[in-house]
Amino acid sequence: MKPLCYALALLALCSSCQKKEEQTAPPSPGSSAADPHPHRDEPEHEALPTHVRLSEAVIARAGIKTTAVTRNTLQPTLSLPGEINADPDRSASVSAPVAGRIERISFKEGSSVKKGDALLVIRVVELGKLRAALATASAKAKAARLNADRLRALVEKRLASDQDAVNAEAEASALEIEVRGHTEQLDALGGRAGGGASELVLRAPVSGIVVSRNAVIGQPVTTEQTVATIADLSELWFMGRVFEKDLGRLELGGKAVVELNAYPDEHFEGTVEYLGQEVDKVARTITARIRLKNRDGMLRIHLFGNAQVAVNKPGQRAASLVVPRDAVADVGGKTQVFVRQGDGDFEAHEVVLGDSALGLVEVLSGLREGEQVVSAGTFSLKSAVLKGTLADEAD
Repeated sequence: MKPLCYALALLALCSSCQKKEEQTAPPSPGSSAADPHPHRDEPEHEALPTHVRLSEAVIARAGIKTTAVTRNTLQPTLSLPGEINADPDRSASVSAPVAGRIERISFKEGSSVKKGDALLVIRVVELGKLRAALATASAKAKAARLNADRLRALVEKRLASDQDAVNAEAEASALEIEVRGHTEQLDALGGRAGGGASELVLRAPVSGIVVSRNAVIGQPVTTEQTVATIADLSELWFMGRVFEKDLGRLELGGKAVVELNAYPDEHFEGTVEYLGQEVDKVARTITARIRLKNRDGMLRIHLFGNAQVAVNKPGQRAASLVVPRDAVADVGGKTQVFVRQGDGDFEAHEVVLGDSALGLVEVLSGLREGEQVVSAGTFSLKSAVLKGTLADEAD
């Protein structure tokens, strides 16, 4: 019996091994089993072109300009974190000089206004009373002045007493002083120009953009409430923070390039026009103010970023190949620079970058000295590459 049992066990073991081999064997060419590499027979994706050809008309319209690759020494810089602020001398908060209720509004957030433009109308009951008092006092003062002039003429003809003329002059002067008092009150409230008897027109104190609005029709307003903020955004400040240890390296008038988190591919040039006179007790920093032109309206108040500011202690670095920072573009995940080869021909060179400073960037490999790289209009060439444009663009 034992040999028979051994034979049966061996047969079962062989059957099990055969099933495992069938399960693990690769599928036949016509088999429907899942292929672990389903896309292996597909062709590879086409690579982005490295050459672009544009017509002269397209080059001119896109504003494409080139700059020679040069060998230069990057000036050492200091990085200052900070944010964008409005110039307080070019901005204003609009509030009512007297409590009232909003009747009409003629502006919105983002509206462009000029100095003196009517923004909103507030109804003020006391304003109507003050205007009525001014009208009454003006009429009385005019009559009293005429009476004083008449009596003075009669005194010269000995037809009236000197005392009557003096009394009339005093009355006329008192009423004229009262008129001036009412007028000054209305001027302080801005209530002499426009509006009905009880209406006060609030006007823009400066020209600029309405940055914020806190006003709806029917809303009561007080003298402490700001109903609008206006700022001239054509020029803004970047307020950088300088640590104490770096203060001696900065100087007024130093060139600066500001990069903002909102625009990683853009930079804004300016100069250091002020260094703070007081150290922040907590952060132990000093404010460096850099004035910036708001190119294309891109800057926004409180945008955060960093300023690279030239320092007054040159380094000892050796000269290296440098190109304008605007010449560098990220194309398909690669850092590239476009080199002009001839009339309308451009070639994309992948480059390795080093340090950067004040609008220039060091090129470690990928370019040769003297090559003409595109320093303006890079975005147009980048778009052409991403679209696969190899032929002439249409005019």
